[in-house]
Amino acid sequence: MAVGDLTIFNKGLEKIQNGSWAGADVMFLAICDNTTVPAVAATPVPVLADFTQVGVLGNYISGGISLGALSTLITEAAGVITFDSAVNPEWLADAGNDVDAMWGIIYNNAGVNKECLGFVELGTVDMSVDPLQVIWNSLGLYTIANNG
Repeated sequence: MAVGDLTIFNKGLEKIQNGSWAGADVMFLAICDNTTVPAVAATPVPVLADFTQVGVLGNYISGGISLGALSTLITEAAGVITFDSAVNPEWLADAGNDVDAMWGIIYNNAGVNKECLGFVELGTVDMSVDPLQVIWNSLGLYTIANNG
């Protein structure tokens, strides 16, 4: 993996594909430190509590920022399903913010488990001196194409 890479958890993709998550469910991006490194194999059923969010002494609010309802994030055109968000989450630098933001965890905010869809590698961001903005690819976060 490299900074900016988005990885989808197997279980997260399964939940979207089999309809386990409802269109009204709201997806969020939480910022986490390096206490637990997300990995597809190591976290077969990932939930937000598996990871450690950065502290909330500055301007980061626990849970992160909403990306939108699932029904607005998924589109289909010409056999290509695209998962995308118009929201590019941003946190301004704040002296009270954490100094070791490493991962952006995309998760479903519905239900008590807060099941995860995937994660993006941020590098190490000192949010106390640097702003953090996640800018999604203009073609979408990910696509699934029907090659048939």
